[in-house]
Amino acid sequence: MSWSRRLHTRQTTFRQLEIFMAVADHGSVTHAAKVLHLAQPTVSTQIAKLAEALNCRLFEQISKKLYLTDTGQEVLDATRKLFAVMDNLETRLAQRAGLSLGHLRISVVTTAKYLIPRWLGEFCEQYPGIEPEFQIGNRAEIIERLKHNMDDLYVFSNPPRELDIEAEFLTKNPLVVIAKQEHKLGNEKHISWDQLYDERLLMREQGSGTRYAIEQFFAQHGYRMQSPITVASNEAIKESVMAGLGIAILSRHALNHMAPGNLIELPVVNFPIPNSWYWVSPKGKQIFEAATAFKAHVANSLRLDLTEMS
Repeated sequence: MSWSRRLHTRQTTFRQLEIFMAVADHGSVTHAAKVLHLAQPTVSTQIAKLAEALNCRLFEQISKKLYLTDTGQEVLDATRKLFAVMDNLETRLAQRAGLSLGHLRISVVTTAKYLIPRWLGEFCEQYPGIEPEFQIGNRAEIIERLKHNMDDLYVFSNPPRELDIEAEFLTKNPLVVIAKQEHKLGNEKHISWDQLYDERLLMREQGSGTRYAIEQFFAQHGYRMQSPITVASNEAIKESVMAGLGIAILSRHALNHMAPGNLIELPVVNFPIPNSWYWVSPKGKQIFEAATAFKAHVANSLRLDLTEMS
């Protein structure tokens, strides 16, 4: 093959590939432009130039949404591998200079967003040269990122054991029954679930790790569960509970991040539901120094928290 015909000698840049990857991930030029802090025409132009340089059609548009063509999927797979190689090189160079620079990509299930940002903020203050990327999604969304090996670390409350993964205990994540401050049973010391059965139960959508844990718990204990009302986010659930729409079962960590006095934890028998968060990574994935150091920072923070509580 002559040098003039090889792909890497054509007018294709890393920036174009980065833009292409963002459009593929979000299925939208508009969303990719917002994430990349670029003008929408700039994104469209760079995608067009990349398609011209590669002499292929990367996307097709159906009902205002972009979908990868078969060729586009091949380009995306190769792009991910290319960026992984470059990230690994950057990490190895960073290791030579300690933790003075590098990337740290973390994806977490929704409830973990109440913990990880604090630790990540502390870590980045200590290592300002580390560039963090932080993604939040429900269990199904984070599983997709895990399947495509898009991040360094993942946090799940219910690791997808059907995948070839390694899971390491992070910390406990008890699930509790919450209600508005003025709930009629708020002053009771022991409440049976049957006393709450006639109340509306607000719950996350199918695919949520919290919902999965709740359904498993009810099945194991033989509890009746009323038909839940699906609510899109934990914040919306909390607002709905405060408005008196019903009760909910959420992470105690989520309850602790609410405005004090608005919501309470009900002392329901056999609650809280035992649950935990886990560090997850694809089996065999090399964990580089920034991710290893961040895990160590989190472990140390948890030890300090326990010491202060004792």
